[in-house]
Amino acid sequence: MTRVRGSSTVVQYRVGRRGVPASRSFETWVDAALSARRGAARQVNVLLFDEHEARALNRQFRGKDYATNVLSFGYEEAQSRRGRAPRLLGDLVICAAVVAREALGQGKPARDHFAHLTIHGVLHLLGFDHETERAARRMEALERRLLAGLGIPDPYS
Repeated sequence: MTRVRGSSTVVQYRVGRRGVPASRSFETWVDAALSARRGAARQVNVLLFDEHEARALNRQFRGKDYATNVLSFGYEEAQSRRGRAPRLLGDLVICAAVVAREALGQGKPARDHFAHLTIHGVLHLLGFDHETERAARRMEALERRLLAGLGIPDPYS
């Protein structure tokens, strides 16, 4: 496992780095997503897992027996105990193989898909969701705006 620490991001590579963006890219994407909420300058851990590990986590925490692209684990308990926002916002678990396969299937650069899912996951850590149509439209619009600011095309088109 390789661990790389940036200003607000710790990236852990539990998979090979071939075809996976550099830690600096993840730092940029996390920082872009954190800009969606003022005062959200907090740390996010990005963990890049293989399919076996991602499947096990998805099964354990969501009851779904398959490897998914991204899982977000927020640290809400730490926030409520202290009465203020914790420095550590949460963990993102990204399954590199699933992301690469999805990008190929959708005909988009893998790097762009990694960016989208990183931003999507951090927005979940910040409290955004897509449980209702209205919430989904709001979250997708924010994702589009943040990605456009990074020169990445609309992932939903």
